[in-house]
Amino acid sequence: MFRRASVAIRIGAVTVGGGAPVVVQSMTNTDTADVAATAHQVRELAEAGSELVRVTVNTDEAAAAVPHIRDRLSASGCDVPIVGDFHFNGHKLLAAHPACADALAKYRINPGNVGRGSKRDPQFAAMIETACRHRKPVRIGVNWGSLDQDLLTRMMDENSRLAAPLDALEVLREATVVSALASAARAEELGLPHDAIVVSAKVSGVQDLVAIYRALAARCDYPLHLGLTEAGMGAKGIVSSTAALAILLQEGIGDTIRVSLTPEPGGDRRQEVRVAQEILQSLGLRAFLPRVVACPGCGRTTSSFFQELAQRIQEHVRARMPVWRRDYVGAETMTVAVMGCVVNGPGESKHANIGISLPGTGERPVAPVYEDGEKTVTLKGERIAEEFQELVERYVARRFARREA
Repeated sequence: MFRRASVAIRIGAVTVGGGAPVVVQSMTNTDTADVAATAHQVRELAEAGSELVRVTVNTDEAAAAVPHIRDRLSASGCDVPIVGDFHFNGHKLLAAHPACADALAKYRINPGNVGRGSKRDPQFAAMIETACRHRKPVRIGVNWGSLDQDLLTRMMDENSRLAAPLDALEVLREATVVSALASAARAEELGLPHDAIVVSAKVSGVQDLVAIYRALAARCDYPLHLGLTEAGMGAKGIVSSTAALAILLQEGIGDTIRVSLTPEPGGDRRQEVRVAQEILQSLGLRAFLPRVVACPGCGRTTSSFFQELAQRIQEHVRARMPVWRRDYVGAETMTVAVMGCVVNGPGESKHANIGISLPGTGERPVAPVYEDGEKTVTLKGERIAEEFQELVERYVARRFARREA
């Protein structure tokens, strides 16, 4: 698939842009001043597959905690780059806490929140100069919920004087693009290298996001960070984010993504990482986990056994993937089929690397297993689930080359 040419940026050990694989990132929701809790969540997100993790830096206490969080992570063998998220007082915090400025792998600056009027440029400049001094890349991250109001007002006024003024939504979209690109250009004027800038322009509507990023992609070669901001909770957030990001990624737009899900009370923050991975894997852009193909069920599958087995296999491959990734080359590309009846069961199982076709209602109580398109064994009895898991383990060991120590 064609990917938009862009500048490549190194963020720790991670490359963003320049044709590198699309990078998954996430953000903590702990109080950054709580070193233990934040380090624990960063490590959880990294282990789930987040390749960059952003933390809020909003107070002196949070800024002072960042180096200690970095030290804890490094001591535990977790080298995921940490990105600092700054709003309103970032210029003060970076100046007052040089250890924080140095420990962060990248800064995120929202040009709409760096100051109003005469304060805006010097405060923005102070943050960029700190980035230059510490040799850190910067994401110019515009959100239209906090768009530079001076810029928006000026563009709305200019539009109103046109003979054929644009719709207000079109002006708002254009102001979002202009804010991002003008701020990136100003950062370069202040000395930040062109290959140290990532741009984002997040909004909460699918069509707005698509229109804005198409405009950005046509007008710059900076790496672009994609994300539908305030996507929402549960199915709504997942569907909206998937719809927006899939369109852009399919067009080759986007170098790093975040799925900004609102977690349910007590929910798992790692869900946003898993959804981002599923989007990339479904589009064929990256492989993170073996794909489990399972039928949706119908009147032929009145037993819930195939559902239970599909869930069990899904959980098994997720739990085993860290070991498989460490020991074998390419195990994440595997497809496992768990089918519920004879209609599509044998066919889907043959298409998978390894698959099982369970008996549907009224069928013989046997379950043929296929490996690389060939039937290898027929399972029956009470231990079908356990035996199939064992077959999957043996298949991985046989099919994928061992990594050299």
